[in-house]
Amino acid sequence: MIKHIGILLYPDFQLLDAAGPITAFEIAGGMANDAYGLSLLSRDGGSVRSSAGIALDTTAMWKGGPLDTLIVIGGNGSRNAMQCPDLRAFLRARAESTRRLCSVCSGAFPLAAAGLLDGKRATTHWQRAEELSRLFPDVSVDPDAIYIQDGAVWTSAGISASIDLALALISEDLGDTVSRYVAQQMVVFHRRPGGQSQFSALLEMGGSDGRFAVLLGWIRAHLSDRLTIETLAAQVAMSPRNFTRTFRLSVGMSPARAVERLRLEAARERVEHSTIPIEAIANDTGFNDPERMRRAFLRAFGQPPQAMRRNATTT
Repeated sequence: MIKHIGILLYPDFQLLDAAGPITAFEIAGGMANDAYGLSLLSRDGGSVRSSAGIALDTTAMWKGGPLDTLIVIGGNGSRNAMQCPDLRAFLRARAESTRRLCSVCSGAFPLAAAGLLDGKRATTHWQRAEELSRLFPDVSVDPDAIYIQDGAVWTSAGISASIDLALALISEDLGDTVSRYVAQQMVVFHRRPGGQSQFSALLEMGGSDGRFAVLLGWIRAHLSDRLTIETLAAQVAMSPRNFTRTFRLSVGMSPARAVERLRLEAARERVEHSTIPIEAIANDTGFNDPERMRRAFLRAFGQPPQAMRRNATTT
């Protein structure tokens, strides 16, 4: 049976948010006997212009027919989209009749505005996570995850994470063999775990203003040390209180969270690309206790170090 996928657009949507899933479902459908039918939807139908200036033709949302899955795309226009009463009504109606309701990036905002994320865990692009949490306090926002499934609702991080979301949906529908094939055809990793961190690139930049880039480099070189707030503040000649406040504003997370992220990135690299014993990796990266590192991996990546090593050797 063909699964009908609706992709909801609005003016100033992000083109790759839509193009990634469209391509993934197209390839999967071609491999699995036309498993998917795709519809581009918008409030009024017709041509809808992306933030890149490229327009796509759409069908009016109420004329789209029954859907298995609805995906709300993100983009600069999401703030206006979430204020549209017609769009919110449509999303509430579809939530009752579709098997899965999904969002990419800031597409989470229209879902939240329709009340469909209340009481649920959700994610969005890290730059919009604080805003989502502030505007919709009943939503449990995880700014770190690539994608999150909470019941029938799936949300994902920004732009390229739309492909991770689509691969996860394809895997649920058609199995890992098909989703792996799609990933190979698209020349992307086969489904990053949903909990994998969004923050690698952010940490590489040293924060929004680059102010702490040198400090983060120093932390990477001293991961096995005891990295207290006092130690880190002393490295940048700041008081602990002022350092903690300024670091959070610049980098978007607490110093302790950043240290754990850097330890996780270093540990993951060694787990996936070396044969160093897990216990030694835990010591070298400052976790010290393998069980502590295992719990951190589960929170951040959705699987323990041993599973990530096995997956890396078979991918």
